[in-house]
Amino acid sequence: MTSGAGAATGGCASLGAVQFTLSRTPFSSPVARALCEEVQAEYVRRYGAGDMTELADADFEPPNGDFIVVYDESGSPVGCGGWRSHGEDAEMKRVFVRESARRQGLAKRIVAAVEASAAAAGRKRVILETGPRQPEAVAMYGLLGYVPVAPFGYYGDTDGSIHLGKELASDIPH
Repeated sequence: MTSGAGAATGGCASLGAVQFTLSRTPFSSPVARALCEEVQAEYVRRYGAGDMTELADADFEPPNGDFIVVYDESGSPVGCGGWRSHGEDAEMKRVFVRESARRQGLAKRIVAAVEASAAAAGRKRVILETGPRQPEAVAMYGLLGYVPVAPFGYYGDTDGSIHLGKELASDIPH
């Protein structure tokens, strides 16, 4: 499977000279935990505190969620992202790329894999929360078709919290 917009996991992508592999990974795994700790450190650097949203390992287990880790050609984890159920929607969480692997399109590939996984599980829309101190993320989501949605979740009442969503393409002909 490739890492393009239609791929969920297990695919390879060649970006420049480096090959990356997207792999479904339990949220409870040491690799996922380490990447999520790096995400939290990034939030602390940008916002002064980590994300307080409660996330349970079971939230990211199929068919009600999924978590994906990106590995470089040496087998080192360089990024992650996942989704969990939020009512009828898929809530995207923890999209992250290590600084050493940034600016190669990996975040877009992670988002595409998360969207594909959510669509395969029957979700019609992906929603997410982000913030103003992540302008590169806000810009990327806009380029990928995400638009403002009603506030939700832990930061639903927080000034400056940005809530975005995207309708997923349906494979069912009309």
